[in-house]
Amino acid sequence: MNPLVTLSIGSTYLLLLGFGIFMLLATYLFAWWQKSTSVENFLVAERRVNWFLGGSSIAASWIWAPAVFVSTLFAYQYGLAGLFWFTVPNMAALAIFALLAPRIRKKMPYGYTLPQWIRHKFHDESVHKLYLYPFFFYQLMSITVQLYAGGNLLALLLGIPVYQATAVVTIAMLAAIPLIYSLVSGLESSVITDFLQLAFIIIALIILIPWAVSIAGIDSIRAGLSGLSGSKNIFDPSIAFSLGIVTSIGLIAGSVSDQQYWQRAFAIKEGHLRKAFVFGALAFGLVPILLGFLGFIGADPSFAATVPSGVDTSLIGVVVVGRLLPLWTVFFFVLMLLCALSSTLDSGMNAAASLWTTDVMKYTKEERDLMLNYEKGQKLSDREKLQKHLLDMRRLSGARNTMVWLTITGFLVALAVIYIPGFELKQLWWVFNTVAACVMVPTILSLYWERLNPKGVFWGVLVAFFIGLPLFIYSNIIDKPVWIVSSALFVVLITLVFCLAWPEKRNVRT
Repeated sequence: MNPLVTLSIGSTYLLLLGFGIFMLLATYLFAWWQKSTSVENFLVAERRVNWFLGGSSIAASWIWAPAVFVSTLFAYQYGLAGLFWFTVPNMAALAIFALLAPRIRKKMPYGYTLPQWIRHKFHDESVHKLYLYPFFFYQLMSITVQLYAGGNLLALLLGIPVYQATAVVTIAMLAAIPLIYSLVSGLESSVITDFLQLAFIIIALIILIPWAVSIAGIDSIRAGLSGLSGSKNIFDPSIAFSLGIVTSIGLIAGSVSDQQYWQRAFAIKEGHLRKAFVFGALAFGLVPILLGFLGFIGADPSFAATVPSGVDTSLIGVVVVGRLLPLWTVFFFVLMLLCALSSTLDSGMNAAASLWTTDVMKYTKEERDLMLNYEKGQKLSDREKLQKHLLDMRRLSGARNTMVWLTITGFLVALAVIYIPGFELKQLWWVFNTVAACVMVPTILSLYWERLNPKGVFWGVLVAFFIGLPLFIYSNIIDKPVWIVSSALFVVLITLVFCLAWPEKRNVRT
């Protein structure tokens, strides 16, 4: 077996530069040629994305740092049971949109964001503003997590601490690549690059994983099926309780509270929505299942894989590939991981842009009527066309500025997290998914229960955020499984209790 490969600084920069140029060329060939300046194209691709491209984009956006790193980590630490409780809830989190996406499109066919639906349903600015905090926070964390994970990956391959200047430069390059092409074409560029990135990820895994398994041997897989301290039994009670419940809540809440998937729910053709999300869930599921084999190999006592001191444990899969396969395959594997990270980075940027232009920027009633008339295909006068053009320029400027500031902030937060002792990707992932869980129940109820009261939503979310979230963070700090599970359940149940205990006496306007 080969030792873990260390890349040179020059080759790492060249790898990032080549990756960036390829994605920019792909965007130019497939999206920029239209030279569209409309906000409708920038934010929702004019609502004409088909199920195949849409499903590929859904899968690629969900294949982010937790999917490529935590999936291997769970297989490594908890064995087959850990991989099961990571993969199945992940797929369910996307599949649930096969129900939610058509529902919201029927209720608000010309919408852009989930908070916009909340304002439309309740006509309550306090609830609408409350919703914006977790939705913006989730996009900030989606940027932070990708840059944190990417920084650790590149630092590992460079053989240097992640906080050194060279590693920081690579993190900045990783952030700049999706930002550049997103600034030009918005969601359309994200959909195109997502398709290419998903194709590369699947091809890379189909080549590398069987190759690694053939070298390690099937006996190595068998020896690692229980992980370091897990179980071959996917329904092992202790793992199902401590890991399964928290992971399931976090993943389903994460998708429901993530504007990235609501944005695609408004961008994909209405008749293609169910097929797109089911296809996305199935395409996604292939990735953690294949990557789990690396975790099993790493957990084999005779293989004895460990990550270097000071490196996030979730990079165990990179260590296994580096020890088993030739140098060029490490480049191949790293490119696959860069595709996974980049697909979520650009999606987070586009989601934040849609939130800002739709829910934060102020418009007159005349401007709102003009935007709606354009969406409905009504003929505009020459004066209205000029007004629409000027309005688009203002909205596009706001969208692009949001992308830039979100990326800069996410970059700074990622650097800050690197310096927190003992804080790893798994903890970061759980914390921001718990923030998302604060609005999961009222979001689903808002689409199906006419008597949902905005006051119940407001106070339920507030209590969950200021009591449930600190309890969950503290439970993780003291590492008490019962406390962790109880606090996660509290967040979900308290919002449900407030919503059900405070029903609207009359039908809410929708």
